[in-house]
Amino acid sequence: MVFSIILASVVLAILAANTVLELSRDLMMFQQNSYRAERYRRWLSESKDSTSLWRLAGIIILFIGLSTLSRPFGALALAGIFGLASAWSLSHRKYKKPLVWTARARRIYAVALLLAIAICGACVALFDHGETFEILYTASLTLLGCYCGSHLIIVAANFILKPVEKAITARYCNDARRRLESMPDLKIIGITGSYGKTSTKHYLHRILSEQFDTLMTPGSFNTTLGVVRTIREYLKPYNEVFIVEMGAKNVGDIKEICDLVHPTMGIITAVGPQHLESFKTIERVQATKFELADALPADGVAIVNDDFEKIADRPVSNAECLRYGVHAPKAAYRAENIKYTPMGTDFTIAGPDGWNLNLSTRLMGEANVSDLLAAAVAAHTLGVDDRKIAAAVASIEPVEHRLSVKRTPGGITILDDAFNSNPVGSRMALEVLGSMKDGKRIVITPGMIELGAEQYELNFQLGETIGRNVDVAIIVGEYNREALAEGVRASGRLPEDKLHLVASFAEAQKVLASIVAKGDTVLYENDLPDTFK
Repeated sequence: MVFSIILASVVLAILAANTVLELSRDLMMFQQNSYRAERYRRWLSESKDSTSLWRLAGIIILFIGLSTLSRPFGALALAGIFGLASAWSLSHRKYKKPLVWTARARRIYAVALLLAIAICGACVALFDHGETFEILYTASLTLLGCYCGSHLIIVAANFILKPVEKAITARYCNDARRRLESMPDLKIIGITGSYGKTSTKHYLHRILSEQFDTLMTPGSFNTTLGVVRTIREYLKPYNEVFIVEMGAKNVGDIKEICDLVHPTMGIITAVGPQHLESFKTIERVQATKFELADALPADGVAIVNDDFEKIADRPVSNAECLRYGVHAPKAAYRAENIKYTPMGTDFTIAGPDGWNLNLSTRLMGEANVSDLLAAAVAAHTLGVDDRKIAAAVASIEPVEHRLSVKRTPGGITILDDAFNSNPVGSRMALEVLGSMKDGKRIVITPGMIELGAEQYELNFQLGETIGRNVDVAIIVGEYNREALAEGVRASGRLPEDKLHLVASFAEAQKVLASIVAKGDTVLYENDLPDTFK
């Protein structure tokens, strides 16, 4: 009997550790889905994580345990072995974007653990007969059940905390509003777009810093709470300009940020097929991005990119509207005479009233030219001297993972465009790669995500672009494999032995190591998060 109790105690401890680790992993994925239950459920459906081999094995062992209550030692041993193997696997996994232990994450995790403990306590109270072994055995099976249903526990914990989170959010937002109201002279510039907004934010910040004390939202702080956090933690009374990046995955997201900060200038960099899984249609994307322009006051200024059809055909009547573009001949501000050199890019901005500004930058690619154009127009509108604009543009370093250029000691050129690939940006990056004349041109990519019903077609088109511009293509993962591979083949240019289909980034690196040589150029296009395989 003593041995039975010791065995049950050890198995209980193992299963408890396994459940704790699994809840942490589930919370990480919940966080990557923006703490949104509907997105998390969609990810579960697409990833099949709730019916993974680990989860199915746990369910089978749970049923074995429930069906052999009279002779439980075999089931207990199975549960212990399973829990040990699962816990070891969970503790040794590496993630591209690990869990960030924010205050909200800690609250959800604490409630999830309490729910698991409460479930164990309830099952023990209902089903054991008061003997120590039976208590331990029932608790062990319950913890195994909690592991199998850990997704539900995380969602339930988030639901329980909704009133708490709502109250905390309201308090933080009110505090941010008070801080902004205390700075009536602060110029607030909003930047949004399907893509290009982060780069434009960085470029504008660098240019405006030549003349103003300027703050921008850091990193990917482009949600309402990210903006609130920036205001509460970073905004200083002496700041003169506040640049606010505004992201959106649902209609109303931009308006919510505008209602908080009340921008007087807004830049819309692009309207394209990004996040179509949540927006459903390009018209809804357009309406959401233009929430920024619609929020501007009568004396405000909207700066919009007419290279995109869904921007060019959208009037702005509530504020002054300055239109720019690389391929929009009717735009007021245009990038002309674009020349790519080994040192970067030279181009000229042609504007109203004969305004011309020659710029040189270390950045490469048409996307960067477009983003620099938007930033320069905004700075010019705010009265920044042309010489300051040119000097700032010349000193701008590439934003990490956004078509930045690196050269290895072995003579290999790396084009790093790993952040958040999109149809326009990925095409431009591949065209830059295609312009390279020395050595092999190699691309490593898993394709693009969150494109809704157009997922296959747009990745097929990306594959065709790959086929036309590279000498070797390495396709990573399974999510877009078929569409990309078929697109590459449809281009009719790339031989089959130059198309490599691999399961992981680590495998891609092994393939690359076996073929790369001095003088080659390697493009890393997109890096999917852990929510995609």
